Amino acid sequence: MEVLDRYGVSPEQAWVGSLVAAVAVIVGAAVAFTEQVYYGFIWRYFWGPVHADAVSVECLVYVRETGEVVRGATLAEGCSRATANFVAEPGYTLVSEAGYAATLVFMLAGVYLLLRRLDLEPYRGFLFALVPFFLFGGALRVVEDAFDRGLESGFGVALEYPLNTVLISPLIYFTVFVLALVALVVSKYLQREGVTDTFHYPLAGFGVAASLLTAGYLTYLSATTRYVQFYPLVFVTTVGLATLIAFGAYYLLERVAPWVNEGTGTLGIVVVWAHAIDGVANVIASDWATTFGLASLYGSKHPVDRILSGISESVPVLAAVPGDSWLFLVVKVVVPVAILAIFEQEFFDDSPRYAVILLGAIIAVGLGPGTRDMIRVTFGI
Repeated sequence: MEVLDRYGVSPEQAWVGSLVAAVAVIVGAAVAFTEQVYYGFIWRYFWGPVHADAVSVECLVYVRETGEVVRGATLAEGCSRATANFVAEPGYTLVSEAGYAATLVFMLAGVYLLLRRLDLEPYRGFLFALVPFFLFGGALRVVEDAFDRGLESGFGVALEYPLNTVLISPLIYFTVFVLALVALVVSKYLQREGVTDTFHYPLAGFGVAASLLTAGYLTYLSATTRYVQFYPLVFVTTVGLATLIAFGAYYLLERVAPWVNEGTGTLGIVVVWAHAIDGVANVIASDWATTFGLASLYGSKHPVDRILSGISESVPVLAAVPGDSWLFLVVKVVVPVAILAIFEQEFFDDSPRYAVILLGAIIAVGLGPGTRDMIRVTFGI
């Protein structure tokens, strides 16, 4: 900060300048070294997986000899990585997740600077009002899954590639962020005009309305198409178990380690609930989907989940527990609880905006993908 003050540069200007510089460097490197930088890194780990997901294929392959991007199914070796070509598959890798994590940290800094200019008190109420948007993001992602299923079944859909990429991770996070920002601006306007005493209620209302509209559209598809089904017991079970886990963890901590809840209070329930949704939905999708009447189980796109499943399969003591994904659920409960211990009351008192941003990000990375998995299985997509 002292360096910025010395040169008369505001934190906002420094952030925007850093963003422009980073984009310029990446674009310049991609243009100058197209094959090595763009196809070998950006396309292979970031855009390629999004593209493959958007067109619903097992993989896309950049053929270095011809400079073309083709579907793996058109090649003799298929999606084999034992080639000189670059392969992009739907989902995530450790490289892409590290890149997204770094991007998230940078963007959170920008959000923090933005929120500094807005009166969002009480901050806890603001965070509660954002929770419906996290649910909306997960539900919106399932709409794109439904589009993929429609194309596979030979039906026309509302959005096709490249427009449907705005509904695919990670771009969907920016889509939901923009919609939430618009809702926030409108809510603040309503408060300023005296229509409402607080902007929290209209903001939450916009999120709830968006979630219900999205869920309603999926329900409509389940009633009018053959490629979307409806398994309500999946939704009830996921929400029920996650709620029991979240409240159980909160009251257990109140008895044995109340200091963990001192800073976050009831917000801690939301944090654990968000990640419990992710954990329970993953377990049901990966191990128990057929028990609920679905035709097959679902595979995970997250490398961490696959690693944990491998551990639970290979260690004899762990392998004795039914299913392979339960260890992921354990981690999704233990880690949020450990994070809550960091958020002391003093932290909230000294940096309330920063604390809310961090907690919001923690909730989003659990509830976003968790809601997507839960609703996807609920509708058999």
